[in-house]
Amino acid sequence: MLLNPSNIRSKYHSIHHPFPGSDNGRKVSPPSRSLWPRRFRFQPLSLLSWRSNFSKRYSIRALAEDGGADSNLAEGPSSGFLQPFTVKIPFGDRHILVETGHMGRQASGAVTVTDGETIVFTSVCLSDVPSEPSDFFPLSVNYQERFSAAGRTSGGFFKREGRTKDHEVLICRLIDRPLRPTMLKGFYHETQVLSWVLSYDGLHSPDCLAVTAAGIAIALSEVPNTKTIAGVRVGLIGDKFIVNPTMKEMENSDLDLVLAGTDSAILMIEGYCNFLPEEKLLHAVEVGQEAVRAICKEVDALVKKCGKPKIVDAVKLPPPELYKHVEEIAGDELVKVLQIKQKIPRRKALTSLEDRILTILTEKGYVAKDVNFTTAETVPDVVEDEDEDEEVVVDGEVDEGDVHIKPMPRKPVPLLFSEVDVKLVFKEVSSKFLRRRIVEGGKRSDGRTPDEIRPINSRCGLLPRAHGSALFTRGETQSLAVVTLGDKQMAQRIDSLEVGDEWKRFYLQYTFPPSSVGEVGRIGAPSRREIGHGMLAERALEPTLPSEDDFPYTIRVESTITESNGSSSMASVCGGCLALQDAGVPIKSPIVGIAMGMVLDTQEFGGDGSPLILSDITGSEDASGDMDFKVAGNEDGITAFQMDIKVGGITLPIMRKALLQAKDGRKLILGEMLNCSPPPSKSLSKYAPLILVMKVQPEKINLIIGTGGKKVKSIIEETGVESIDTEDNGIVKITAKDLSSLEKTKAIITNLTMVPTIGDIYRNCQIKSIAPYGVFVEIAPGREGLCHISELSSSWLPKAEDAFKVGDLIDVKLTEVNDKGQLRLSRRALMPDAKPENDNTEQLVNGSEDASTSAESSDLDGPKKVVIRLKDEPESSEGSMASPKSSSTEQTKLLKKRSVRKATSPAKDRVYVNKEKVKRSSTREVSSNSTKGDTLVNGEAKIG
Repeated sequence: MLLNPSNIRSKYHSIHHPFPGSDNGRKVSPPSRSLWPRRFRFQPLSLLSWRSNFSKRYSIRALAEDGGADSNLAEGPSSGFLQPFTVKIPFGDRHILVETGHMGRQASGAVTVTDGETIVFTSVCLSDVPSEPSDFFPLSVNYQERFSAAGRTSGGFFKREGRTKDHEVLICRLIDRPLRPTMLKGFYHETQVLSWVLSYDGLHSPDCLAVTAAGIAIALSEVPNTKTIAGVRVGLIGDKFIVNPTMKEMENSDLDLVLAGTDSAILMIEGYCNFLPEEKLLHAVEVGQEAVRAICKEVDALVKKCGKPKIVDAVKLPPPELYKHVEEIAGDELVKVLQIKQKIPRRKALTSLEDRILTILTEKGYVAKDVNFTTAETVPDVVEDEDEDEEVVVDGEVDEGDVHIKPMPRKPVPLLFSEVDVKLVFKEVSSKFLRRRIVEGGKRSDGRTPDEIRPINSRCGLLPRAHGSALFTRGETQSLAVVTLGDKQMAQRIDSLEVGDEWKRFYLQYTFPPSSVGEVGRIGAPSRREIGHGMLAERALEPTLPSEDDFPYTIRVESTITESNGSSSMASVCGGCLALQDAGVPIKSPIVGIAMGMVLDTQEFGGDGSPLILSDITGSEDASGDMDFKVAGNEDGITAFQMDIKVGGITLPIMRKALLQAKDGRKLILGEMLNCSPPPSKSLSKYAPLILVMKVQPEKINLIIGTGGKKVKSIIEETGVESIDTEDNGIVKITAKDLSSLEKTKAIITNLTMVPTIGDIYRNCQIKSIAPYGVFVEIAPGREGLCHISELSSSWLPKAEDAFKVGDLIDVKLTEVNDKGQLRLSRRALMPDAKPENDNTEQLVNGSEDASTSAESSDLDGPKKVVIRLKDEPESSEGSMASPKSSSTEQTKLLKKRSVRKATSPAKDRVYVNKEKVKRSSTREVSSNSTKGDTLVNGEAKIG
């Protein structure tokens, strides 16, 4: 027999494999005989080994049926590549442009999808050699948003994209989850999907485009799959459902639903909404499914024209005889093991039974250890080269032409199974027995009925120094949730294509240590699963949070899974809700989550054929079942949902049944959470920071910041507060650990931002510094003005130092405020021989006027106004001017008190008043006199 690699190339047009003299990893053609001249008799042994491996690895592909693919090959220098092909496909209310054969021609499948000016390129490649058989399809997905797509560059030192960002990980999961159920069982060639955003217009989102592009690329490639998939987004604006809305439209949407499926079924949904009823969600899914069906129809037509043949011959399943042997040996013992209620003992019993089955099959001669072959594999015929006469090759020598193989008689192969096949079959048989027990007996592994919830126990306040904490336990699943409150500096920075730099005021971080399942494993950066579960719980809780105006804190929730036996992400929702209440966050309503499962084909086990929905599934039911449907919300509606299907898909009636059963489960869990002991405190911890929100005139913000931030830094250093955050709209947020520093900072900012009126008189003001041209006088804490040397005295003064020194107290009158807000003061205007000025101040006449002191103050977030009048002030030695000492003793304190609100948070919908915080609010008296001098005003002095 003669193996000719060049003949193989004629069937399989291009091959992924490095060979001597080629670039590693680059797609090349197999070596032909022309590479080595016939006069060169000997070839290196490495080449011989390569050719031998080549014949083993590609024999199946060489004999695959080409169908009509040859007709699409381009002639000329680019021989072996498909001709470029372009088609328009409906995508909601518009069309997307799908191109293949233009880019990535050496990949098994590559496609470029354009929506508006957003372009996503996706490629699919598979390994030449199958990996070790397992129960998990070797599929990897990588999605990356290039900053150059939006005309930007990445931050940081290297100025290039680094590790995958969290939102990119979430999109990777959106691509992976609908693809996996469509892959053929027994196909073990590692498959990689790579997706890049090459252009982004800020209007058309690339995530659903990437899901659809991956489905098209898989359909065009050689990877054997059952159905073509596509993905769409559905939004709800008003009462209208919109398919694939733009980014601008999504700003007003009450629903963010991403749906992926085939032309006949739903494979994956994930979304977030604002307490949406179940019926509206079902309607949205129905709208999305219609859009997916239209896309899949067009893609199937494209595949018929330019798709590659599927390598279905590479699928290897365990021999049917092995199932029979395993069921006979396991038998009744497997039924007893599956009735063990606790997870760890049941897992150990299953492992022991699996080992015993392997031992028995080995003793009977059915299993050969360290040998991985089965009788089901057939050896394809090698290709003969009939053009040349057979030559005799001396042992140890290989000529430069074709590799000659001596005819070897086929030896009978014994009936042997590999250990991997036995383990795979045992897992399938265990799942089959578990499903049968649920359908026939109506009882699950832990003895519950299909709609029964596991026992729930919860407690709050177990961590005394944390701002809020809760331990939520449901069966053998347990979450420790901890809440930390902080200011704007604690917000999480998000760097993405769509919005640039964004700051998240609420975020939930999920951690799943290996100890939660009693195992030893890696501890490091969060896995993709942890990122996905954390985001699901975060988006479930977000709609219940108050607005930023009501609760100006940044909120961080940590959920650490201390035990896990199914539905740990929904336990994070329940535990996180309790921890938020324990931290004093005024949530709108409690939120809980539940995971639903399903046994689709009940007729196989004697059922009536209708799907059996399971509430609050465990880990074994998740692994052996056909669905994992997580739903979070309250009694009125849904806030978050996520569904993964492990079969060919489900229909709307099945989803409706699961949603209604999940609603009943949520009501029960809400009732159990009310029995939390100890209950959440619902008040701010004494260790939580204090935040005061003030409102000043926007043009006064620069006075608080100062040149280069010097002023705000000096205020922080002087008062000891943690931070002062200012916004362009005049909002000032002061964060402090104690009330005294908070009040001191507020007083300084109030004086800094007051609006002085020309003609106002300020008594006992301290000189802060002396310059050659005058002195700087502090008329209020933090607010200074210049009194020119010519305005210091009624007579000529050569130097200010001759009459005054730093720290002296003088009376001044405001005479000018320039465009920069700088104040010009005059002492001479108050001298007895000074000429009266036409201003809006009241004249003080020999102390005979009635004087009274009153003050008005507004809320912290509004402008403040202080009005001061003099009453029965004795005549001073200077005539009409009152004695500073006398006026200081006569002034009284403000009649009104100010309440300092300690809290208020994120959410964007409603205003919620934290009544507990009103009870705990502190008060203080505001006096008209200052420790450094009195502020006497004729008329009104506006502060704020």
